[in-house]
Amino acid sequence: MDQDLKWEEFARVDMRVGTIIEASIFKEARNPAYKLVVDFGALGHKKTSAQITKLYQPEELIGKQIIGIVNFPPKQIANFMSEFLLLGAVGDDKEVTILQTERAVVNGLKIS
Repeated sequence: MDQDLKWEEFARVDMRVGTIIEASIFKEARNPAYKLVVDFGALGHKKTSAQITKLYQPEELIGKQIIGIVNFPPKQIANFMSEFLLLGAVGDDKEVTILQTERAVVNGLKIS
């Protein structure tokens, strides 16, 4: 089985920088999670659900620049429609460390 990702496949993944502008507890989620609203510049505001409760509190997330995949189809999670995938590194204990930019950049910049 060929498991190598082809360049054309990778090129289709649209990863962008955005800034978290809202974060709240997702009470209806099966597993502990937050609802996030992120400003992706010209792409507008997009929302997602993220299981990042072990390392982050909602109030400390506001203003963080993150990396998200913005061209996945929307996904219904409980009573919430997730519009992008927040990227993070997942440890053995399932703790998720959010991928962030090294310094502030313009929201919506493409990751390549």
